[in-house]
Amino acid sequence: MRHLTSPFTYPTALAVAVALLATLALASPRPIHAAGNTSRRTAAKTSDVNHIEDRIKELHTQLQITPEQENLWQNVTAVMRDNAQRIDALVKARADHAQTMTAVDDVRAYSDITEAHAEGIKKFLPTFEALYASMSDTQKQHADALFRHRLDRHERRS
Repeated sequence: MRHLTSPFTYPTALAVAVALLATLALASPRPIHAAGNTSRRTAAKTSDVNHIEDRIKELHTQLQITPEQENLWQNVTAVMRDNAQRIDALVKARADHAQTMTAVDDVRAYSDITEAHAEGIKKFLPTFEALYASMSDTQKQHADALFRHRLDRHERRS
């Protein structure tokens, strides 16, 4: 039995949580706007793979990963790296073909990026859940606050 005072339904809350997880953990594809190729060139130059190591270090510190949790953390980071590489390849391919793509090709390429992002989240979630389950109450509180803070920032931008 559920007693929520929030207007969010469980699927909405789950979708928000998954989106937040993606923001924290995965290097999301940068928007590539159709108005000219300048933003496409910029997107191709700004590699998610180049930023993932910094994000991994930052999260390691923020989540206060212990030596006992390192194996679980390595599982998380392997998925993060794989996801970033996959999305980077798709973003690069889209940018490389920008001058010859039709509008339909462009939307299809963006769809592929979006699907890869969603698949990446699905791969990431079980590894993060295992890590989260191993965390102390204090670590979980830090993780929860970190995720909540990211959600708050995202909502203010919308």
